Amino acid sequence: MAAVRFGGKRVHVPGPPLLRIVVGILLILGGTVGFLPILGFWMLPLGVLVLSVDLHPVRRMRRRIEVWWGRRRQRKRRERR
Repeated sequence: MAAVRFGGKRVHVPGPPLLRIVVGILLILGGTVGFLPILGFWMLPLGVLVLSVDLHPVRRMRRRIEVWWGRRRQRKRRERR
């Protein structure tokens, strides 16, 4: 079973790869119209996470963002001290 690890947590993503890719793309497209009531901007990062399970370039981009975010948080913690 495929899983996504982000922020120290592991979430299992069920389904065949083609279905996960379609769901990920639909989530991203739904997130682009985030100003609508039910659809929202929350769908963008969720779509990227689902796509990162099967698509290497998306996984690489997600990992870079995760590393950047972690370094940024560490830098801010050091500045507060």
